Parts: sequence; structure tokens; C-alpha cells
Amino acid sequence: MRASILWPKLLLVLLLFVSLSGCYYMQAAAGQWQVMRKSEPIDEVIGESGTSEELAERLRLVQAARQFSVEELGLPDNDSYRKYADIEREFVVWNVFAAPEFSLQPKQWCFPVAGCVSYRGYFSRDAAYKESERLARDGYDIAVGGVSAYSTLGNFDDPILSSMMRWDDVQLVAVLFHELAHQVLYIKGDSGFNESFATAVEEFGVERWLDSRGQPDDIAAYRQRKALRQDLMAMVAAARDDLRIHYESTLDDGDKRRLKAERLDRLAADVAAELKRRGRDSNNWLSGELNNARLASMTLYEGRLPAFRALLGQCEQDIRCFYVEALELSKIDKASRDARLDALAGS
Repeated sequence: MRASILWPKLLLVLLLFVSLSGCYYMQAAAGQWQVMRKSEPIDEVIGESGTSEELAERLRLVQAARQFSVEELGLPDNDSYRKYADIEREFVVWNVFAAPEFSLQPKQWCFPVAGCVSYRGYFSRDAAYKESERLARDGYDIAVGGVSAYSTLGNFDDPILSSMMRWDDVQLVAVLFHELAHQVLYIKGDSGFNESFATAVEEFGVERWLDSRGQPDDIAAYRQRKALRQDLMAMVAAARDDLRIHYESTLDDGDKRRLKAERLDRLAADVAAELKRRGRDSNNWLSGELNNARLASMTLYEGRLPAFRALLGQCEQDIRCFYVEALELSKIDKASRDARLDALAGS
């Protein structure tokens, strides 16, 4: 571990954050420091006598995928995801989402590094739920979700976290590619663009990774999961369209509230029926209340995905061409960028 090297940089960040907004930034900087303090080079972890063979094998997989990410996907060749941190808890961060009772536009929080985003992250579960309760008292729909990995956008050498080890091999590699993609391109204040871009890179990378390893069955399974998610997200999009009409109508709040509850109940029933038809577990999708904040969290990662898939198609599946074209999109104003993405999605 190189804690002595990391500490001066983290101390400066800590002082900056505390001066900006007190307690929230204090917990964020302290949480990041704890993650970095626990980080060790993967080679050293593999060589330690107390490391299980199962963990060593997963870390070797990470090393191979990390090299693939550089050589085949053009992702950054830096020290990110070349260390491992045992954080000794299920999730590294808990994200809080909020949206007004009659709006699908999520509340935005703005930060010095990430810009404005549609969620607020806490390194403590209790702190996240305390914030969600405060927002609920202010009349917001709220949703809280545990997060197993996140990106500091290259500001620190992000490690592989023990919380990521609960995933299967394909999910682990997918998130590795996704988080590295944020270091290629990130626009402050446009979460939908950022997450959909990274998801497109993730999809492209996973298929090529599995193909390079001669795993056609895993490719088929990955495509099936992707198709299922597309179908479920189409249901969510239809519900959002209906809700938007209700919210923008001249109905009184009581009628809007009733129609909202009915439409969300129907969405839950439709999703449950589709998952049952395909023999899939519904717990991940249907745990917790469906509300505007939950819909915002569901659509964050894929709202612009059809546009980025089309852009990859225009580049004839050349990932470096894709990066160049996405970078050009990032340089134009948001209204023009959204119009261009809408056109791509409809092409």
C-alpha cells in the first residue's frame, strides 16, 4: 500500500470539500480515504498466504480483463483497477434519488468534480436513509440503492472492491469496462449521456471479451439478459409516458395521485408477469416502492443507450471511431446534443 503517497492529495481534497459544504463532503472524502487506505496491488493480494484460491482466481480474471481493456478497447492504461480493497461490507456507497411527487425530473445535486448528477452518494447506509427521510418529509418521492462500485473519473486509482466479488464473472468484467469508460468521456451535468455512453462501451467490450475467450454460451446468455432488460425498460418507458401526461394535465392533485398509483401498480404487475414468463427472479426489479425517484434510477443507465448503439453502428463497430464521435457530441450544447441523440435513436 502507498498510503503515504496518497495522503497529501486526499488531504487537499478533504480540505476543499469541507470548506465547500461541511458534513456531506467530509463523509465523502473520509469514505474515499478509507477505500484507498485499504487498497493493495492485486499481485500482492494474490501472493498473500491468507488469500483464498477463489479470490485469487477472480483477481487473475480482473488482471486479464484489465489488459484486454487497454489493448482491445482503447481504455485508459493507468493504475485504476490494478489494486484490490476489502471494504468489509456489502456495498461501498448508498445512492439517494429524489423526484417531486408529480414530476419525472430527478432532483439534481452539484459537486466540484462530477458536476450535477441525479443522485447523492453516502458511504454510510444510515446516513443515506437519514437523507432520504429528510427529502420525503419535504414531499419528494425517494429511492435508496446500494452501489458495489463507482468511478472517481481518474482522479484516484480506483481499486477493485470486495463488494464487486458477489457478481458473476461476466458482470464483474462488464462493470470494469463500464467504470473505465467514464475516464474516456464524462460531461459534467449530463448523467444520462455519461451512463448510457459507458453502458454502450460495456456491452461492446463484454461481447468481444467473451468472443476472445471462446465462450459462445456466455455470449448467448449475456444477449438474453440484455434483451430482457430492453423489454422491461420499454415497459418503464411506456409508464413514464403515461405518467408525464397525467402530471402535465389540469387534474387536481388527488386525481393525479390516484392515476399515478394505478399506473405504477400496473407497471409492477406487467414486469412481474414478464419475469415469471421468462423464469427470472423478480426481487431485483420489484424490491421497494415504485415511484418517480425509482423510475429515474432505472432509466439513468440506459436512457440514451439506443442512440449510442446506433452511433457504434455508424462507426461499423470500430470502438475508437465511436470514442471520437461521442467526444464530438460532448462538445456541443446540451439542447443540440439531445436533438442529435434523439435523431440517432430514431435512425
